[in-house]
Amino acid sequence: MNKGSRLARRQRRNHARYRGRNDLNIVPMLDIMVILTFFLIFTAVFSRTSVVEVNLPGPEVQAPPTAPTLELEVILRRTGIEVADRNVGVLQTIPLTATGYQDALRLSERLVDIKNRFPDKVNATLLVADDVDYDTIVQVMDAMRVQQKVEGTKVSSTTLFPQISLGDAPVADAPAGDAPQ
Repeated sequence: MNKGSRLARRQRRNHARYRGRNDLNIVPMLDIMVILTFFLIFTAVFSRTSVVEVNLPGPEVQAPPTAPTLELEVILRRTGIEVADRNVGVLQTIPLTATGYQDALRLSERLVDIKNRFPDKVNATLLVADDVDYDTIVQVMDAMRVQQKVEGTKVSSTTLFPQISLGDAPVADAPAGDAPQ
């Protein structure tokens, strides 16, 4: 046998063994592309385009007057309760009872009158002064939500303004004699 042929066989054997090692392997790249495609599809913002027909009035058309709405505010101070409409002002002032407590019963009666005039109104704002204690706030909120009447052994309740927002009461106007100099 010829040495050249043995060398040729060895080279062919080694070339067969290493064949394909220098080829481009695209499997990992395909894996990444599949994952990215999945990620992009499920994180994309899908927007729907819809057409809304709007009929706008001409420039000479006057807007119809808006009906007055009630913006009910109950202002709770240590000296009494003010029932007010944000658009109009104070409707009624309810002073303390003879024993020095807030008159939740008179407040409830006044709110029933307001509820009869505005039956669809369900929200009110309770504005509380800094010096009012927590128990008084809860009692006034209960009077604003529901009026309860006891007739014999029956208790009936009327829902008034169940959605109550809380806020800080505006600073009360000082009486004319107490004005700072």
